[in-house]
Formats: sequence, structure tokens, C-alpha cells
Amino acid sequence: MAKGKSKSKGGGGAKGGRPGTVGKISWKATPKKKKSGPPTEPAPTPRLKLHYEQFVKPQLKERFGFANDIGTPRITKIVVSMGIGDANENPKKFEQLLGDLETVTGQRPQVTRARISVANFKLREGMVVGCRSTLRRNRMWEFLDRLLTLVIPRMRDFRGLNPKSFDGRGNYAMGLQDQLVFPEIKADKVEYQHGMNIVVCTTARTDEHARELLRLMGFPFRNHPVQVIGKKEA
Repeated sequence: MAKGKSKSKGGGGAKGGRPGTVGKISWKATPKKKKSGPPTEPAPTPRLKLHYEQFVKPQLKERFGFANDIGTPRITKIVVSMGIGDANENPKKFEQLLGDLETVTGQRPQVTRARISVANFKLREGMVVGCRSTLRRNRMWEFLDRLLTLVIPRMRDFRGLNPKSFDGRGNYAMGLQDQLVFPEIKADKVEYQHGMNIVVCTTARTDEHARELLRLMGFPFRNHPVQVIGKKEA
């Protein structure tokens, strides 16, 4: 009569023990780290927002006689857009420019499409024609700070912004030749260079009020004195 095989004690091998163990050493995967919760401290107030509240608003009230804070002109939003006519023919170019605009503004842009069909331009309704991004609140102030302190000084042959580029309703428009003036864009990774439009929307009712608002905010208009951010005008 054959003797029965003795059972191994303690599961010393990969066959005898519990699945997932080798002897007494466990090789189970380590648990994933928990995601960090919300920030414990609120984000600091943007520098340009403090400059507007402390210096720009009192000067506008004194100069134009505004009665209260609601009637004083202020910046409401900034729209950054790109018109890409060959977006349907060159999707690789459109994806790169879409990513560049997202890097510059810090949020995913909205894809704009044609509203009507135009046979002469080979344009059909619903075709992709560009992208845009609308900035408000703190993100708007931070983008404007980078625009005035980093981007505009990097523009080639810059001689000041055009002080007449207002639409008569207090909104100012300016253009950039390419996206390489932004320090966030890496030049060695850019295959297609493309310009962009920037529109600063305000609550001013006249161009004069809007021009003075933007000048006090630090916009370097041509043939106008430049205001230093964080200081009161002498």
C-alpha cells in the first residue's frame, strides 16, 4: 500500500500556499496614493486687481466725476481668438494651435464653426474656422498681467499700442503676429506659427473713459505716458 504524500506546512512554495504569497512575503501591489484635497489656503489676489482697486478706481472717480463704484469703468472679460482658415485641410496644424491657445490662456478653447455657407471661399456651414477662449475673474487678471509685463516687451519692433483701436463702446482690440511671444510656448516644439486677436471688454461708455482706464492699468499706448503698476500716478 502506497504511502500518502505529506502536506506542506505553511505554504512554502508558490503551489502550496495562498495565491499572491511566496512563503511569508506578500507581493501584493501597493495601494494608490489618495489625491490631495482642496487647498487649505485661498489663492492670493491678483496683482492687477489690487492695482485697480487701490489706484485706478479712485483716479477715475476723481478725473471724470463718477458717483459710485458701479458707474466706474472696469474690465469685464478678455477674449483671445485665432482664425484658422485651413483647419479642415490641415487638422495637424489645428490641433497644435488649439493646444498653444490652451497653454497660453490656461483653459480649453472653444472651437468656432462657420454659421453660413460661402461658395467663393469653399466654406460650408458647420466647418471649423478657428478657436477662441474667454477669460473672466482671476484668470483674466493673471493673463492681463503676463500680457503687459512679459508678452508686450518681447514684441519685435514695438513702438507702442495704437490708442485708436476702440470700437466706440469701450472695447479695445489688438493683435499679435505669432504665439512665440508668450514665454509658455517652446519655440523648438512649434511647427506652425500663427497670429491671434485679443479683445479687452470694459464697461466704459466712451472711448475716452476706456482709454484712460487701460492706460492707468499699464497699457503702453503710443504717445501717452505709461503707468507703473502698483504705484499712483504723479
